[in-house]
Amino acid sequence: MPDALNDAELAAHLAEVAGKLLIEVRESGMLSLKALGKAGDATANQFLVHALREQRPDDGLLSEEEKDNAERLSQSRVWIVDPVDGTREYGEARTDWAVHVALAVGGVASIGAVALPGLGVVLRTDKPQVVPPAPSKLRMVVSRTRPAREATEVAEKIGAELVPMGSAGAKAMAIVLGQADIYLHSGGQYEWDSCAPAAVALAHGLHCSRIDGSPLVYNQADVYMPDLLICRKEHAQQVLDEVAGLAK
Repeated sequence: MPDALNDAELAAHLAEVAGKLLIEVRESGMLSLKALGKAGDATANQFLVHALREQRPDDGLLSEEEKDNAERLSQSRVWIVDPVDGTREYGEARTDWAVHVALAVGGVASIGAVALPGLGVVLRTDKPQVVPPAPSKLRMVVSRTRPAREATEVAEKIGAELVPMGSAGAKAMAIVLGQADIYLHSGGQYEWDSCAPAAVALAHGLHCSRIDGSPLVYNQADVYMPDLLICRKEHAQQVLDEVAGLAK
């Protein structure tokens, strides 16, 4: 581990290394698809948890693959990680899976990195890129297997093309990379699904909120987060208005 990394450098380093470990596990060729998912989750989680506890012992920690510790609720700095976001896509050797490492400060997704190991890319809060302009026909990323009703209906109303994709991190980073324009999700997620993607998206000047326009708040006792919207700021109000109209 390089010495004296700041929080953003640490998040990026850990996400990148965890991604490389996951690819090594998959390329071993020793595991069935089901076993591969479990082994990948366990390997990446063990690395991330041990590294964070050593490097930031005074901070709280929340991981999808780790038993929750209520002590984090009294801490203002909490690392929120998803060792493998998109286990199915990881096992299928697709590129739309991710590793999430984020730091929430005072409930806000403040610092983080999303590694897309299948693409060899790490997107991070401390090195924002220019988000490409949107095309005339907007593109909305949705689940490969179960697109949310709100997303498909809003896409139809605004004339957006649906782009099926795997993990939440991959969908959010598609906006950052200019491969899509809107990520509207209402099918239920957890804090580790969106904290790092939201931190990175915010650092790139994008809009991030719940689908009623309220802010995303992390390090809650109940880590279930039903919905979110990530998009360019110029599209946010139109999407929020359409979502509100569906409820009427």
